[in-house]
Amino acid sequence: MKQIIFTENAPAPIGPYNQAILAGNTLYVSGQIPVNPKTNEVVKGIEAATTQVMENLKAVLEQAGATFENVVKTTIFLSDMEQFGQVNAIYGKYFDEKTAPARETVQVANLPKYVEVEISCVAVL
Repeated sequence: MKQIIFTENAPAPIGPYNQAILAGNTLYVSGQIPVNPKTNEVVKGIEAATTQVMENLKAVLEQAGATFENVVKTTIFLSDMEQFGQVNAIYGKYFDEKTAPARETVQVANLPKYVEVEISCVAVL
């Protein structure tokens, strides 16, 4: 059995997928890009973009009754690995380093809406 998670505090899906799926006690959060859900505009600049992505993830987690403390795995997609340091600095503000989740970071050729960063996560409730 799966439960669809949706919040207006994160961007609406732009394809045939959901913001998140809760299956049992595991929450699978779709990749979030830096779109401001109030304006539907892409946030520019890697630091502001990363902050928007993390806030979008936070909104979806909260809708499911979770926080970043529940996150056990993240995946970061970057269009330019040279921006890793800036992304990592913003990302790190959302996690306690001692209990931070497992993670991988990969550079990709392109991302939806030609954004610079996308992050997905898995959380356990």
